[in-house]
Amino acid sequence: MAKEPKKLDAIIVGAGLAGLKAARELKAAGKSFKLLEARDRVGGRSKPGEIAGQTVDFGGQWVGPQQKLLLAEAQEMGVETYAQYAEGHSIVDIDGSLKRYKGEIPKLSMFSLLELALVEKRWTKECAALPEGAPWLAARAAEWDAQTLESWILRYVKTKHARTFARVVSRAVFCVEPSQLSYLYFLEYLKQGHGLECLTGVVGGAQQDKFVGGAWQIPSRMANRVEGDIILEAPVHYIVQGEAGVTVVCEKGTFEAERLIMAVPPALAGRITYNQPLPVKRDGLMQRMPMGSVIKIHVVYETPFWREAGLSGMATSNNRAFNVVFDQTAPGSDIGMLVGFIDSLHAVELSGYSEDQRCAGVIADLVHYFGPEAANPIAYAENDWTADEWSRGCYAGTMAPGTLTGYGEALRAPVGRIYWAGTETATEWMGYLDGALQSGIRAAKEVIEAIN
Repeated sequence: MAKEPKKLDAIIVGAGLAGLKAARELKAAGKSFKLLEARDRVGGRSKPGEIAGQTVDFGGQWVGPQQKLLLAEAQEMGVETYAQYAEGHSIVDIDGSLKRYKGEIPKLSMFSLLELALVEKRWTKECAALPEGAPWLAARAAEWDAQTLESWILRYVKTKHARTFARVVSRAVFCVEPSQLSYLYFLEYLKQGHGLECLTGVVGGAQQDKFVGGAWQIPSRMANRVEGDIILEAPVHYIVQGEAGVTVVCEKGTFEAERLIMAVPPALAGRITYNQPLPVKRDGLMQRMPMGSVIKIHVVYETPFWREAGLSGMATSNNRAFNVVFDQTAPGSDIGMLVGFIDSLHAVELSGYSEDQRCAGVIADLVHYFGPEAANPIAYAENDWTADEWSRGCYAGTMAPGTLTGYGEALRAPVGRIYWAGTETATEWMGYLDGALQSGIRAAKEVIEAIN
């Protein structure tokens, strides 16, 4: 093993957007560092893929007008945006019954719509009661963190379709079942995402725009700005910290630095060996933040036939495996493309199937939504995030009851010379690319202040 001859100011573990942003901040401050990445690429949960001769996003891809950090980073990197196609009717499938609707809210019974409005109003009020960055300090934190989103739904939501809508939100946004999700964590995520309407919406919401050529270009171009300080295929195995600094042992050598930024999900940080036992709350947190489960899928057709039928290409289902679908046709393209997700327990189950089996199921669901023209795609591509060794799932780490109140204060608290980044540690847009950037800025600032 090679040994870095010079002691660095910092080592960063993980070259996703959080690690890359931290690297850029350190470089701007004149600090020396190495960025160690286990994969053979940068980007983390932002990943390029290929289908029908086009490069697409196998990872995160949307941006909303409220996500200022991501938009600013994209602008600096020269990556432009375009609007998510949303013209025409969208489709909702509830228990096999298809309905078309326009706008953001599906056609439900009057009583369900009234109840949903009341539920959203209640969520907004309860989100406002959460202290910024410290939801575990809320007056009702213990009560809210003692129940799942599902138990809350069963207690407070009465109409069938309103319950169905709330459950679909859990699967689509968190990639877990509502029975696996702390109600307090749900409220915190909702608050960070500017409320339910913004979090789930297209026009004016978090799915309003996409990036020309793909969001993956942003981390790729960020990496070019710190080229020479990134070491790929270098999974970290062992971290030693003491009074003199931090030593990191990875497959590409041993590196020494004053400080370390851990910019990987808690579930992965917990797989690294540390010479000193981490504080109980930090160690416990890393054991209690499993990743969501999702498989992202692109399907290509000769034309965007759904547009000709007056459809937006958006479809949602409460029980189909391929349960969230969007139009993914690139501007000026002749071919039609759909993108969507198999999430939560469907992803857990279908991850064990063959790609051909998953493809057959996806096509069957698309035929159900859009009719027989969906039966004959010309290309299919998927990325199973549940099987990704260096993510262990997507979109982010989640929390079951008791986690936030018992261990949440360890999320961002430094441990000796180790500082924590990653979208899971954000205080705005946690779980999103924007949140990853915010966390990288914060962690870099903490390290710079500690060194100075």
